[in-house]
Amino acid sequence: MIAMIVEAFRLAIREISRNIMRSGLTTLGIVIGVAAVIAMVTLGGGAQEKVTGDIANLGKNLLVVAPGSGQNGPRSSAPPFKMSDAEAIRRNVTGVEAVAPFGSSSVIAVYGNENWKTQINGVNNDYFFVRSWQLAAGRMFDEGEERAGRMVCVIGESVRKELFGGQDPLGAKIRLSKGTCTVIGLLAPKGQSSFGQDQDNAILVPLAAFQRRVSGNTDVSILFVSARDGVDTTRVKEAVEALMRQRRHIPANQPDDFEVNDLKEIAKIVETTTGILTALLGAIAAISLIVGGIGIMNIMLVSVTERTREIGIRLAIGALEREVLTQFLVEAATLSFLGGFLGILLGLGISALASPALTIPFVLNVPIILVAFLFSGAVGLVFGFFPARRAARLDPIEALRYE
Repeated sequence: MIAMIVEAFRLAIREISRNIMRSGLTTLGIVIGVAAVIAMVTLGGGAQEKVTGDIANLGKNLLVVAPGSGQNGPRSSAPPFKMSDAEAIRRNVTGVEAVAPFGSSSVIAVYGNENWKTQINGVNNDYFFVRSWQLAAGRMFDEGEERAGRMVCVIGESVRKELFGGQDPLGAKIRLSKGTCTVIGLLAPKGQSSFGQDQDNAILVPLAAFQRRVSGNTDVSILFVSARDGVDTTRVKEAVEALMRQRRHIPANQPDDFEVNDLKEIAKIVETTTGILTALLGAIAAISLIVGGIGIMNIMLVSVTERTREIGIRLAIGALEREVLTQFLVEAATLSFLGGFLGILLGLGISALASPALTIPFVLNVPIILVAFLFSGAVGLVFGFFPARRAARLDPIEALRYE
């Protein structure tokens, strides 16, 4: 049996090489189908990994508590938080690692002859932990700076590049719309998020300094809450919601005037959504494989017609039907496997070129590559069976008479 398959493969290579142009056009549908599947799945996996990574970079076990609700009108209609809310969460909710109150405003930062539009964010030192920020140089705020609200700042990489170029920013004084801050630290760069936001375009100052010099009030825009490792963030979320309802005096029959978002839940939704979209695009691309299989069937039927006398001679001198069937099945499978191999190379090439352009990682999905390759061969066998059976069932006498 093995010898028969080897001989059939040798004959298949001979027939394919005789009609290179026709063989190439025949496999084109398979090539395009496999390439499309590989490219869609690879790029989809890269996009999913980038979005998941960006969400993870936002913070560790992070809950984001914001006033207002998308279901109950604009956020501005709800009262803001106060520092006492952050202290209450830290004191009363079990499983909380850190709480970072946050305020933000747009400013024009000036240093020397350079100016740059950026965000000034009022934070405490817990903010560096909950948002997973590392320092590239300098230090965070000390206790006295936080308590007294001194105008010291930690700047992002984009601010450093635009204002200081190649200079060392530590110790420099940046002029803002309402005062001057001394640079004490530089954040490690995070780059652009999947949502198009430059995460490095920010200036961080102590929250007390932000409230006194920038916002002019004691309001807190957002509370970032980080749960301890191993603690169920869903339970922490429920406890925060119950505490905030109590502190904001919301009756039992009234909806929340705030939102608590769990980034783990958002990450799961994003993974599920991108996974479904990738599977859908891959399924649409796989239709090309079916089209390619029809092309193989058509060309194999033409090949049977052209080689009718040859088949008749083989049958007349003693060839068995299963040998003829095997020859044509191997020829169809060889065409489709060849198309699958070329499609894999093309799909990986497209993905390798597109990934940097789309700023997403190149994620090699070996199981999908193997499945696409084997599926391409299966398409060849399925669509090649009818022409092969037709060739095997030819009447030798009628075949020899064929002109």
